[in-house]
Amino acid sequence: MGESKGKGDTRVAPGLVRYELLHEDAGSKARRGRVHTPHGPIETPIFMPVGTVGSVKGVGPDDLLTLDAQIILGNTYHLMLRPGEALVGEMGGLHRFISWERPMLTDSGGFQVFSLAEKRKITEEGAAFQSHLDGSRHMLTPERSIEIQETLGADIIMAFDECPPATSERSYLEQSLARTTRWLHRCAKAWSRERSSLFGIVQGGMHEDLRKSHAEAVCSVDLPGYALGGYSVGETPEAMHAGVAYSAPLLPRDKPRYLMGVGTPVDLVTCVEAGVDMFDCVLPTRCARNGLLFTSEGKVVIRNAVYAKDPRPVDPACTCYTCRTFSRAYLRHLFVAGEILAMRLNTLHNLHYFLGLMAQVRRAISEDRFASFAREFRARAADQEAERTRSR
Repeated sequence: MGESKGKGDTRVAPGLVRYELLHEDAGSKARRGRVHTPHGPIETPIFMPVGTVGSVKGVGPDDLLTLDAQIILGNTYHLMLRPGEALVGEMGGLHRFISWERPMLTDSGGFQVFSLAEKRKITEEGAAFQSHLDGSRHMLTPERSIEIQETLGADIIMAFDECPPATSERSYLEQSLARTTRWLHRCAKAWSRERSSLFGIVQGGMHEDLRKSHAEAVCSVDLPGYALGGYSVGETPEAMHAGVAYSAPLLPRDKPRYLMGVGTPVDLVTCVEAGVDMFDCVLPTRCARNGLLFTSEGKVVIRNAVYAKDPRPVDPACTCYTCRTFSRAYLRHLFVAGEILAMRLNTLHNLHYFLGLMAQVRRAISEDRFASFAREFRARAADQEAERTRSR
C-alpha cells in the first residue's frame, strides 16, 4: 500500500498544513493530492481510522504502521473528559502520549455534544452539557474547543460547529448555520496558528442553496482546509451522494476537502468521484467488532454457521495478516467464543481493506481511469449485496 511520496518542496511552516494538487482525473472530479503536515505527508484521497480516546479500537500503533495508516483521529469531547487535555499536554501532547509519530486530526467535540440531545443546551456562548460518564456539567465553547485541541497538539483541528441532522427543518438549519458561522469566526480568532491547522466546516442539510451560502461564508475565512459536515446522519445514501456531489466542488480547489463521518466503501468511491480528499468513519472498526468483514467478494458475517468448517481465508485476494494466517473457521470460533483476538484480527482485516481500497483509488486517479473504476466498483458491490440478500 505504500507509495512514493514524490519530490518537491515539503517544507511546512510550524502548524501550517499545505495541500499539493498532483493530478485531476480526466473523467471525473476525483483528485490525487498530498497534504503536507508537521508530522509528514498524507497521500490523498485518504481514509482516516478513528481513535476516539487515543487508540484505534482493537489495534496498536505498530499495527497501524504495518497497515500504512497515514493519519488517525482523536476525539476532543472524549479526551477532555478522560483523561483530560491538561494531562495529555503534560505528557507531551497526544502524539507522544499514544506513541504515534504520523499526522493526527482531532474533531471539535461538536458532533458528540449535539448527539447528547436531552443532556445539552445550545446558546450563543456554546453548548452546555452533562458528561455521559458521570453526569458532571461542562461548557464547550468555540474558544474552549480550540484551546483543548491545541493542547492535544493535533496537526489538524476542527472548528466548533453545530451538527443538526441533514433532515432538520429548514428554519432550524438557517438559525444553526448563522450561529456556526459566528462560532467559526470565534474559532479563527482563538486559533494560535503555531502547531495545529484549523479547518472550517460547511453545514446546510440537504438544501443546495443553504450549502452554497454556507460554503461561501465559511470559505471567506482563509483557513488551511475545509470540511463538509452533516451528511450520513439520517438521509438515504443516494441523497447523501447527490448532496456531496453538489457541495464538494463549492470548496476551494487548492485546499484539502474533508467529508466527515463517511462511510461505506461505496460511499468513499462515490464521494472521491465528487472531489473529496479525506474521510473518516468508525464503520470498519465497529463492524469488525461485530463480526462483519469487508472483502473483495462482498460482506462476510463471520459468526454465521456456514463458516464453521470453512478452511479458506476471509478474502482470498487479501494480503493482510489475518487472511495470510487464519481460516474463516478459526475466525468464527474466536468470535463465537468471545475471544479478544477476534476483534483484533477482524479489525486488522477491515482496516487493511479500507486503506487498500484508497490506495487503489489513488492509482486509478493517477492513471486517469477512476471514472471506470468507480462504475465497476459500484456495479460489483450492488451484485454482491443482491447475492448476499438472496442467500440469507
